[in-house]
Amino acid sequence: MTQHAQAGDTQRESIFTVEATPVKFGSGAALDAGWELRRLGAQRVFVVIDPHVRRLGVADPVLAAMRAAGLDLTEFTDVETEPDLAALERAVEAARAAQPDSFAAIGGGSAIDTAKVANLLFTHGGQIMEYVNAPVGAGRRPPSALRPLLAIPTTSGSGSEATTVAILDLPHLQIKTGLSHRTLRPAQAIVDPDLTRTAPPAVTAAAGLDVVCHAAESYLSRPYTTRERPATPDDRPPYQGSNPVADLWSAQALRYGGQYLRRAVHGTGGEPDTGARGFMMLSATMAGVGFGSAGVHIPHACAYPIAGLRHAYRHPGYPGEKMFVPHGFSVIVTAPAAFRFTFDADPARHLFAATCLTGQSYAPDDRDALPDALLNLMRDVGAPSSVAALGYDESDIPALVDGALKQQRLLAVAPRQPTPDDLAQIFLESMHQS
Repeated sequence: MTQHAQAGDTQRESIFTVEATPVKFGSGAALDAGWELRRLGAQRVFVVIDPHVRRLGVADPVLAAMRAAGLDLTEFTDVETEPDLAALERAVEAARAAQPDSFAAIGGGSAIDTAKVANLLFTHGGQIMEYVNAPVGAGRRPPSALRPLLAIPTTSGSGSEATTVAILDLPHLQIKTGLSHRTLRPAQAIVDPDLTRTAPPAVTAAAGLDVVCHAAESYLSRPYTTRERPATPDDRPPYQGSNPVADLWSAQALRYGGQYLRRAVHGTGGEPDTGARGFMMLSATMAGVGFGSAGVHIPHACAYPIAGLRHAYRHPGYPGEKMFVPHGFSVIVTAPAAFRFTFDADPARHLFAATCLTGQSYAPDDRDALPDALLNLMRDVGAPSSVAALGYDESDIPALVDGALKQQRLLAVAPRQPTPDDLAQIFLESMHQS
């Protein structure tokens, strides 16, 4: 089997690790926030809250539950959608002023990622760029655990509540990238479908497409046994390649995405379908566990320069006036071409991923099965389906390729390693697809 190292092979990896955030799921679960923080030993909590969520009152009952538990709260709402370095530095400064013993986040992936970075820098000091993944940053590893973090997502959903990753925009470098270490994973997540009622359809679409892409990329990542064995346990990367346990989480996340994303976006009878959004939130957490072990690769590597190179796009369905490409849209637009490129690495797995999304069977050589399933899903939820729709043209491809090549942490787990020319072809195929 490809998932197991050959006997006597001392050069290849034979170990994989699956770690998961404890998750409390269900309608009304967010009202347990105070109890959960107390269980984690909290007294003074730095609460990062998405400002849109705060303004709409979505966070009010959660904050009330925290205060009813006797917790001293510092609220931080200066959170940017798709935060850049300056936004994260403001959160770090505020956390240092508050001197909390624990952290909480109420919002989408941007709020949770902001809390992760504030927690990291408050606990261990230093500068953000010291911890950013190499070669963009220094790739410094946290020496020990962080303060407890309770993550409460309000979108369905980025999966940040279950991952070791925080993403940031670096406008001065014209790319997005991330920090990744096992200590960034939240200590507890509360996933409550009731909190998604006010999320706009476009936000639900982008977050859900991110979930689907997470799940497909992790399921199709290179087998963990194909990596070189690390010199020490500390050198084992968070993104280790596909493995039997991560496969289960990723495959089920794909099934839920195919079954529920359309309903989660469009609602039922003119009202938000909180049941479908709940399944998408559960799917996000499942995908987070899967890709937190196996990893994501080419579509995410391509997404970071798409989001970071130019800030000239604004989706009309997103709140606020900030010009940016929502992460889920930046990820999904290159996924069809990327999966055509990786198809030959393992056709059966690509076809199974397509079947999970659609419930259909495919011919053994149908390399368009998964790309077509993704394009259909993108169209059905009203997402942009091409790189050009996000404000780029063919003249931008060299810069986009250069930005993707900087994401070596991600490209390392691709089932087929792309050359610069391969990445250029993926961007070219993705430029005007529909």
